[in-house]
Amino acid sequence: MPRIDNDIKLDFKDVLLRPKRSTLKSRSEVDLLRSFTFRNSKQSYSGIPIVAANMDSVGTFEMAKALSKFSLFTAIHKHYTLEQWKEFACNNPDCLQNIAASAGTSPSDLEKLTSVLELLPDIRYICLDVANGYSEHFVEFVKDVRKKFPDHTIMAGNVVTGEMVEELILAGADIIKVGIGPGSVCTTRIKTGVGYPQLSAVIECADAAHGLKGHIMSDGGCTCPGDVAKAFGAGADFVMLGGMFSGHSQCGGDIIEKNGKKYKLFYGMSSETAMKKHSGGVADYRASEGKTVEVEFKGDVEGTIRDILGGVRSTCTYVGAAKLKELSRRTTFIRVTQQLNTTFN
Repeated sequence: MPRIDNDIKLDFKDVLLRPKRSTLKSRSEVDLLRSFTFRNSKQSYSGIPIVAANMDSVGTFEMAKALSKFSLFTAIHKHYTLEQWKEFACNNPDCLQNIAASAGTSPSDLEKLTSVLELLPDIRYICLDVANGYSEHFVEFVKDVRKKFPDHTIMAGNVVTGEMVEELILAGADIIKVGIGPGSVCTTRIKTGVGYPQLSAVIECADAAHGLKGHIMSDGGCTCPGDVAKAFGAGADFVMLGGMFSGHSQCGGDIIEKNGKKYKLFYGMSSETAMKKHSGGVADYRASEGKTVEVEFKGDVEGTIRDILGGVRSTCTYVGAAKLKELSRRTTFIRVTQQLNTTFN
């Protein structure tokens, strides 16, 4: 029998943060650095926990170089060759503490991941990424990777409910990626009807993870710096961004010129574009669950980074949080029917 959960579930667009008294004089006083010790790897992290997604248009070596300067993190996409990894590591040893090597669950993915981590022992993070983190196969795969790499910090996902967050943490993952369908180039909700509003997913999954001393990463749904702040306010330890980091010089792919304007391609990793590029096409038994868009070229990503960090610092001053760590404790969300005045949009 199908059933309906009548509890209200909310997205970033459904809320605003309520301002509160603050003793902060300036946003420059806000400390965005976080320090974590992970439950299963026992490794420590220190940095600003904003992460470039492991998409081949965003999770690039060039992006890692740019983000690392600001203490931000990059999940590197899984399609680089060992030679490319070697060259990057030789030229950018300082970046290795701020990146993860990514893999899916195929035997060839695991083989390649193993080769990368054996070649570059300074990489301490693994990003295990599948569209559907609910399969038993994925849980078993996380257990196998944990056995193989007992001291590495494992990010795994994606899921949107507390019980699956708990299962993946108990299987050996440290940071659970939360989000099904909220991404700007994800069509899972249209193709399958499956999903969960991202703000509620983050609140519920953070509660489940923190009870086990685990961590979560909000993945998808952020369209502006205010959404990044809402994700942190909802309890996310890390926030992963794809679309907000797209269209920059550091992104993969060539610049396309059309009618005197410059663009870069941005596409979901389950899109026809990605599958043609990396797998020879869309398999007969599946549908593409991503779209391909032309994003207006934005130049160097540094300006976007400063915009995001400035926005989150400003959020903290509005709610009286001197540190990013305090933001979720100072957050009260109010439900709204309208985010902003759209007269000139």
